[in-house]
Amino acid sequence: MAWQDTLIKLYLYICHHYQGHLFLAAQRLSNNDQPTFTDEEVLTIYLFGILKKHRTIQAIYNYVEDHLSDWFPEMPCYGGYVQRLNRLYEVFPGLVEQVLSDCSRQGVLDHIRLVDSFPVVLAQEKRSGTAKVAPALANKGSCSSKNMYFYGVKVHLLAFRRPGTLPLPDYIGLSPGADNDLSVLRGILPQLRDCELYGDKIYADAELVERLAREQNVWLYTPIKKKKGQKELALTDRVYSEIVSQVRQPIESFFNWVEEKTGIEIASKVRSYKGLMVHVFGRLAAAMFLLAFNP
Repeated sequence: MAWQDTLIKLYLYICHHYQGHLFLAAQRLSNNDQPTFTDEEVLTIYLFGILKKHRTIQAIYNYVEDHLSDWFPEMPCYGGYVQRLNRLYEVFPGLVEQVLSDCSRQGVLDHIRLVDSFPVVLAQEKRSGTAKVAPALANKGSCSSKNMYFYGVKVHLLAFRRPGTLPLPDYIGLSPGADNDLSVLRGILPQLRDCELYGDKIYADAELVERLAREQNVWLYTPIKKKKGQKELALTDRVYSEIVSQVRQPIESFFNWVEEKTGIEIASKVRSYKGLMVHVFGRLAAAMFLLAFNP
């Protein structure tokens, strides 16, 4: 699809849903409730810039100013644009939810769910102890899969498995970086019934496995952890762990795909809570638009 077609499709999609219900998250109580440069244009520019693989608001703004000024003749100065964008931070989670509802469910295995998380880094290890951006949400945490400490947040994903293609997200949530993945999962589990759930070792908990199977008919599968002092797993345990890892591998592919398309994991330019919400959910919205419509 030509970039012009993608831009028009994105703009029309945002207009339809923003004017339908998303505007409720950003209502104005002032005389300037219908600005010349519309909220729909603010949102479109940001998401389209991400789709064009520009990784900062400054880069997105410069791209539009240099190449799309005829499309957006009323675009304000850079500072004005950032202010408008951050004012819409509560719109982005609803936009993610809307796009997900429009994704095709073709090939979805309703009885197989995958769970995992990935970090969004505001400050890397050397600065993780002194960073103070968005303290209402972000804090110092660790990511075992990347073997690092960081200051930031985690994005948690529960998804349906779709053989041969990327999983379809069913739940996307945000937590402080220090929050334990298993603790976050416990808050999601009450909504699950009659399914298999595959995660990595962080979700292993024998008592939880037994309770989920008994009360919710949910079968939680994770690779087997080595016991204290155990040098290697028994052959049967290794085979079992490999099978579980193969089933849950698509969620790792999904994370890699989102990062490649949006650059979501690095948020070092973010300076506020609102900016963090725009960064995370704006990039997720752009990725879900690709997943739904593949422009």
